[in-house]
Amino acid sequence: MEKLRIAAFGGFRSIPPKAGGAGSDKFALELYPRIVKRGHRVLAYCRLYSEDDSVTNKEYEGVELRYFKTVKKAGFDTLVHSFKATFDVIFRNRADIIHLHSGANSIWAVFLRLAGKRVVVSQFAMDWKRDKWPWYGKLFYRLSNYITAYLPNKVAFDNIFTREYFEKKFNRKYDFIPYGSEVPTLPASKDVLNRFNIREGEYFLFVGRFIPDKGLHLLVEAFRELKTDKKLVMIGGSPNPGEYESRIRNVNDGRIIFPGYLYGDETNILMKNAFAYVQPSLIEGLSPVILTVMGLATPLICSDIPENTFITGNNAVHFKSGDASSLRAAMEKSLASHEAHEQMAAAGKADIQLRFNWESVADQYINLFRRRKKDK
Repeated sequence: MEKLRIAAFGGFRSIPPKAGGAGSDKFALELYPRIVKRGHRVLAYCRLYSEDDSVTNKEYEGVELRYFKTVKKAGFDTLVHSFKATFDVIFRNRADIIHLHSGANSIWAVFLRLAGKRVVVSQFAMDWKRDKWPWYGKLFYRLSNYITAYLPNKVAFDNIFTREYFEKKFNRKYDFIPYGSEVPTLPASKDVLNRFNIREGEYFLFVGRFIPDKGLHLLVEAFRELKTDKKLVMIGGSPNPGEYESRIRNVNDGRIIFPGYLYGDETNILMKNAFAYVQPSLIEGLSPVILTVMGLATPLICSDIPENTFITGNNAVHFKSGDASSLRAAMEKSLASHEAHEQMAAAGKADIQLRFNWESVADQYINLFRRRKKDK
C-alpha cells in the first residue's frame, strides 16, 4: 500500500496546542499522530508570533513540525503563515498531499495544484457569519467559498449543515467526516482544582476562545443573575485580545474565575469534575469540546443551534441561542434536578462513543487523501 506524504497547515497554530489554540488545534493533535501510526508521513506547519516564541519541539508523536513566524493581527496571522507554508511545500517538495484547515485557506490551492499537489480542505463552521470578522473578513470568507467548492481535489465537512449549504449552493457532492470523542484515562491528581481553589462538582465550566460568537457575554449575564454559591470557571482567552475579552474579564463577580490557558489532562480533569459544562455558542461547526465533555459523561448545557443538537440529541439541557434568560433557566434546571442531568450525561457518553470515533476519523481521512476521482 502506498505510503502518503502529507503536509498540513491552516486553522491550527501548533502541535501540541499553545495559548490561543482552539478546535482546529485539537483536531490536528488527535488526527495526525494517528495517521503517522498507520505508516504515513505528516509534516505540520506551526506558527510563531513573536521573538519570545521558541521552537519547543521538532516532532510530536511522529508528526514532523516546522515553524514559521507570522503577524499577531487576527485573520492576517493565518494568511501570512499559510503563504509561507505554501511556498515552502512547493519549492522544497515536502509533500504530495496538502491538508488545509478552513476554506479561508483554499486560495492557496491555486498555487498548490499548479505545482502538482493534491489538495484536501477541511471546512468547519460557516465562518463568514462570525461576528468577530469585520466586513472585509466576511467578504473574503464568502469569496473563498467559491474556491473551496471547485478547486481542491477533495473537501470534507465536519458537520452536515455546512455541507448541505455548500451542496445546495454549488450543486456538488462533498464528504462528511466528524471529530472523535475519545478521552484518554485521566490521572487521579486533582492538583489543578486545588490551584484555583475550586472543589469537585462546585463549578460550571467553559473552555474556548473569548470571542463574540462563543456567546460568553450571554453566559456571564446569565450566571450573574443565578442564585448559587457555585463558581463559573472560564478557561481560555483570545489569541488577539480586544475589547470584547476585556469586557468579559472585567466583570464584577467574585464567583467567576479566569485560569487562563490550560490544555491536556488539566483541562480534561476540570471538565470531568465540573457540576456542568456550558457551551453558549452562537455559531459552531462540530464542536470538539462538546464531544470531549460528553465523552467524559459530564452534564452539558448548550445552545440549541443545529450543530450542537446534532451531537447531543436529547442528552443535554438546551437553551435558546442568543437568549441569556433562557440560558439562566437551563442552569437553574440543572441545579434543581441534577440527578436527571447526570443520567442524560451517561446516556450521551454511550451514544457518542458509537457515532464519533477518532480511529475511524483517521481511517476516513486516509481514504479521502487516497481517492483520485473528483466529486461532481
